[in-house]
Amino acid sequence: MTDRLPSVTIVRRIKATPARVWAAITQPELMMQWWGPDAGPTLDVVADVRPGGRFSVVFRLLNGDEHNPTGIYQEVIPEKLLAFTWDLPGTSDPKSLVTFRLEPFDEGTVLTLTHEHLPDEETRASHESGWNGLLDKLPVFLGVSQ
Repeated sequence: MTDRLPSVTIVRRIKATPARVWAAITQPELMMQWWGPDAGPTLDVVADVRPGGRFSVVFRLLNGDEHNPTGIYQEVIPEKLLAFTWDLPGTSDPKSLVTFRLEPFDEGTVLTLTHEHLPDEETRASHESGWNGLLDKLPVFLGVSQ
């Protein structure tokens, strides 16, 4: 029997089209306006959205801590699926995998975020909190309700 590494899955219904949600999670100039787990600023974004392209976001938390998750895009299906590795430089955490799945529904988009292969429960809980904070900001940025 193999031990299964912790993961996070969050599902949100957002009253915006998959095209608008896709743009918000893939276009650096849009990501700069809202990306991050709290109300702290996003300082830099690199999003070369293609398989093998680079992902990097620098954000500052309200407590002053700065983080720079980086990764490589693994799978890109416009307006449907975006998967990339997730590496936090300066930590001993191994690379993990983040996947955004977008599915249309009558009033907008069902967004399912999965973050897999996290090293332990403490890291899983921290990332769950951060991703929920980020996803709370997305509909506000888009000017819609959930």
